[in-house]
Amino acid sequence: MRVASLTDIGEMEVEERERPEPEPSEVVVRVGACGVCSTDLHMYHGSFAVDFPVVLGHESAGTVTELGDDVSELEPGDRVAVNPAVPCGACSYCKRGETNLCDNATAIGGAGDRIIDGSFAEYVRVPASNVEKVGDLPFHHAALAEPLGCCIHAADRSGVGQGDSVALVGAGPIGLLMLQTLRNRGASPIAVSELDPKRRELAAEMGADLVVDPEAGDPVETIREEIGEVDAGIEVVGLVPTIQQAYDVTAKGGNTLIVGVPKQEATMEISPFELYYNDLDIRGTFALTQDSFERAVSLLRQGRIDAAPLVTEEIGLKDIPTAFERMENNEGLKKVVIPSDNE
Repeated sequence: MRVASLTDIGEMEVEERERPEPEPSEVVVRVGACGVCSTDLHMYHGSFAVDFPVVLGHESAGTVTELGDDVSELEPGDRVAVNPAVPCGACSYCKRGETNLCDNATAIGGAGDRIIDGSFAEYVRVPASNVEKVGDLPFHHAALAEPLGCCIHAADRSGVGQGDSVALVGAGPIGLLMLQTLRNRGASPIAVSELDPKRRELAAEMGADLVVDPEAGDPVETIREEIGEVDAGIEVVGLVPTIQQAYDVTAKGGNTLIVGVPKQEATMEISPFELYYNDLDIRGTFALTQDSFERAVSLLRQGRIDAAPLVTEEIGLKDIPTAFERMENNEGLKKVVIPSDNE
């Protein structure tokens, strides 16, 4: 089979490898589509440490081709989405359902302490418990189950419910999934701040009540003037200035949530008295849980998330480095790898 192997920082090669064989509790999936994520970009540039060589790709869907001896709930030919986070099931975090915080997690093609080969390949080997059936959902839409699962977990962390106001800073692929997730929860009004005019337009089409161009003026002041301070300021970029914006627009008693991935060395100043006096929360949200992944597949299958406008490019394995360059230039939205011509 063909794989795109990360052989060193900034170096990726398409090569031939043996097709994986499943362990007793695993399945082999022929990859129909795999999204390209900012986490992949971090790993490509070396800001997330990996052992070379490794096959990246953790947002995938495809067809089950082989079953391990102990797998009975799936059949060859089943169309599935892959959850790339494999928890140990034994640590205290797993036991209370916080599988995203597992002390001994394995990442299939994603960032983590233990990483195994992922889905920038024609075939991938995964635990049977880490796949969900997707029916006739197109693979390039089903591949969004993983990032959508992250957004659902983030929405859980935000505490946002019906009628709660939100300021969303950033309208890239995750930001637009987050917007739809919040609308499904009944959040209102929702303001979106985004530099790119096409992304602002799409955010408005997807139901944002207010769309703000941060270059046209102070986005915090604009949001305050139009809808007031908000119950939740949610940052989906990963930069200190945009985290500050989300914090500054959060009302007393509200919650600022960091969804974007900041640089590991980034720091910022926060007044502890302000946190105390205004009864504020600042929260992070990391990855997804098994529960949020299942919910993501359900929302996609039922058409409650509009995936079609988010997938703007389908590429082959050899085109992944070019996709990284386009991501860095904020060109388009979600790039999806189609490893082979076989559906």
